[in-house]
Amino acid sequence: MTVKGVLFDFSGTLFRVESTESWLRAVLRETGAVPAEAELLRTAAQLEAAGALAGGSPPDGPLPDGLADLWALRDSSAEAHRAAYTGLSRRVPLPDPRLHDALYDRHMTPAAWQPYPDTAEVLSALHAHGVAVGVVSNIGWDLRPVFREHGVDPYIDAYVLSYEHGIQKPDVRLFARACDEIGVDPQDTLMVGDSRPADGGAADLGCAVHFVDHRPVAERPDGLRPVLGLIGRGARSGPSPV
Repeated sequence: MTVKGVLFDFSGTLFRVESTESWLRAVLRETGAVPAEAELLRTAAQLEAAGALAGGSPPDGPLPDGLADLWALRDSSAEAHRAAYTGLSRRVPLPDPRLHDALYDRHMTPAAWQPYPDTAEVLSALHAHGVAVGVVSNIGWDLRPVFREHGVDPYIDAYVLSYEHGIQKPDVRLFARACDEIGVDPQDTLMVGDSRPADGGAADLGCAVHFVDHRPVAERPDGLRPVLGLIGRGARSGPSPV
């Protein structure tokens, strides 16, 4: 196949959210409610186990029925996304109940996200070679400001976000919409993501799929560069083992 378009996932693929400790510390600093260090670290560990940071670790263990139902549909709307993640956060006691919404608000800011070291390089190279680029993400908020703040928005031709369409990956309709948005047939499109269950759904539409590891930024300096090699030699159909 000749790759004419590439779709990228957001979290864990192009960008990585800050650590749970950094997330909590930033909000507590802004509110002036900074506890003793040992308490802060303990609370951060509890929030991480709860899965309260979107883009971070998933919940560790089963969820109550009502929250489990909400979790399954969390990326279908902005309201569901906020309710799911603040619901997880509220399983951890905080000194002020308003901190749960403050934590959610923090994770939507550009400061909470860092691009992987090769993100700009790969996106700019694709753009320079005339390859259409889209971002297709399961998410409950507008990530475009993150791309603008980090200087990579000029390389993106389309953003297709689950909450704006009420459809979540791996539903092929979201990938089909993304292919339409970048103007490339699925058979000529490569999907790049970190989740086999979610991003692998693009293969059902006929896209080739390439996986990257969802790792901290410092531990994955060049995980996206193989995409340029796939473009150069043509990507095979179906999921890549990488």
